[in-house]
Amino acid sequence: MPSSQSLSESDRREVAAWAADCAERVLVVFETEAPEDGRPRDAIARARGFARGELDTAGEIRRRFVAGRAARAVSSPAAVAAARAAAQAAGVAHMGAHALGAAAYAANAAGLAAPDRPEALEDEIAWQLRHMTDRTRSALRQLPPVGEDPAGPLGAGLLASGVLGSIIREMQAALGDASPQEGAG
Repeated sequence: MPSSQSLSESDRREVAAWAADCAERVLVVFETEAPEDGRPRDAIARARGFARGELDTAGEIRRRFVAGRAARAVSSPAAVAAARAAAQAAGVAHMGAHALGAAAYAANAAGLAAPDRPEALEDEIAWQLRHMTDRTRSALRQLPPVGEDPAGPLGAGLLASGVLGSIIREMQAALGDASPQEGAG
């Protein structure tokens, strides 16, 4: 039986585009520290290709860890989080729940990159929520609450604890709220 964190292929393709958008917003944080390392940029491009139906699930499952290894090439916590955001976006082909991981890592990267702006993390979360389409919001509502289903990225691991867990809990709570700017560009 597939995990409740998987989502259907069409829903994974839908949320992959949003996850790529989230990760791309903080890509500069990684690239400032490691300008020659194209793994996170490639992962975001692959997430977009998957979203458009140009790449298949099996191929992306085999390549999903490449961007995550880029996190070892940088030292600042913000750059590490940006690389992990890209890796999570690429992982959406495997499991839809990785979209929330991409968003959480991206919001965390934004906050870490702007220590003089305490509102940076919340501003990024607000941007992410405003840029969900109705279909993205509907797909993400199908995911179990973070920390409750051990069969996937939203289980008891990194995404369920600390800052990342708090971000995902906030996002999941907001998914049920109607937003006048939902899907806004």
